[in-house]
Amino acid sequence: MEGIKIGNKESKYPIIQGGMGVGVSLHNLAGTVSKEGGIGIISTADIGYKENDFKTNPRKANLRAIEKEIKMARKIAGEDKILGVNIMVAMTHYKEIVEECVKQKIDLIISGAGIPKELPEYVVGTDTKIAPIVSSLRCCELITKHWIKKYNYVPDMIVIEGPEAGGHLGFKKDELIDNKPKLEDITKEVVNYIKEIEKEFNKQIPVISAGGIWNKTDIKRFLNLGASGVQMATRFVATNECDASKEFKEAYVNAKKEDIKIITSPVGMPGRAINNEFIKKVYDTKCQKIGKCYNCIKTCDIKTTPYCITDALINSVKGNVDNGLIFCGSNVSKIDKIVSVHDLMQELTD
Repeated sequence: MEGIKIGNKESKYPIIQGGMGVGVSLHNLAGTVSKEGGIGIISTADIGYKENDFKTNPRKANLRAIEKEIKMARKIAGEDKILGVNIMVAMTHYKEIVEECVKQKIDLIISGAGIPKELPEYVVGTDTKIAPIVSSLRCCELITKHWIKKYNYVPDMIVIEGPEAGGHLGFKKDELIDNKPKLEDITKEVVNYIKEIEKEFNKQIPVISAGGIWNKTDIKRFLNLGASGVQMATRFVATNECDASKEFKEAYVNAKKEDIKIITSPVGMPGRAINNEFIKKVYDTKCQKIGKCYNCIKTCDIKTTPYCITDALINSVKGNVDNGLIFCGSNVSKIDKIVSVHDLMQELTD
């Protein structure tokens, strides 16, 4: 397996650890994955939730935490390794978050949960590389053409998140239940399109497949389809180094196939999560009350949202899983133990 080249750096293995928020993939997980030869990704979603002033000034707390987490992750990974962040377009302070990550000299920004139309504007003239998350060829074409036309900027990488991924999904809800597209088909279409862009602009653009990828056989299948690598998230939750609580990890270990549910998130997108007591309460009885708004998501309306996604995600990552939202991928029921990142990487690449 060849690594993924981003700028003047190259990973040992073609594996990216997907960004998971709130607080699931921070410095410990991301730094260790990069150290072990993959590409570790820090999630910036409400990254400052541990800061003392988070409830009173979440914007300031988040920006401060970005600096802390990137520096700690870099210390674990080493200066020569690729380290990235995931930034949701739907975040209210998206521009400031991007600019802070660039200021901290992050190698890679992966951006989804919306279309990152202005992202090139914030990285021009820096060494930070950018990769949009797409769910279809049409989405890939739209972003690529827009970036080229407005900024004369070609994506440094493309991440395809298919319908089996965890968290927020770029598909309509009925597509995730009855008419599910295949990641293999989307990968082939995007790879063929990107090949033409590579020829036109004389630039290498890695295409990364994500969503439902479980083992070495899956990785090889997507590499054979022309992808340069894969992104995996769910499997990295059940590791010793994952930044989430023990209870959060055990929820993954104990999850059964029938526990997986497609929900509508306050972000305005469908998402895949474990159907726990919290999900049953807020979606069946709709009795959740919102005491405070963190102004984290552009599309969230405190008057109509069924719950505060920030509180729900913070509760779960801290261990209060019965009162929290637990996003997961479609293969979560296959997890039966917690392992080290080192052992997982060896299993995936040996």
